[in-house]
Amino acid sequence: MNRKSGGLIYFLLGVYAAMISWFYNHSIILLIIHVIIWPIYLIYELLTGNLSHGMWRSIPESYFK
Repeated sequence: MNRKSGGLIYFLLGVYAAMISWFYNHSIILLIIHVIIWPIYLIYELLTGNLSHGMWRSIPESYFK
């Protein structure tokens, strides 16, 4: 993987974390905090099970329906 694709993946995972934060919280302050610390927030969401049972896929789909 070259440097450009790594940066793109990093950016897209940050956007994904922001989408998850807004889906669960609907708070601008928490959204900003979660965007700043998105790697930790994304791991937290994975470990607590909030993305299990297909939620990892249905959260982004809910923004495009």
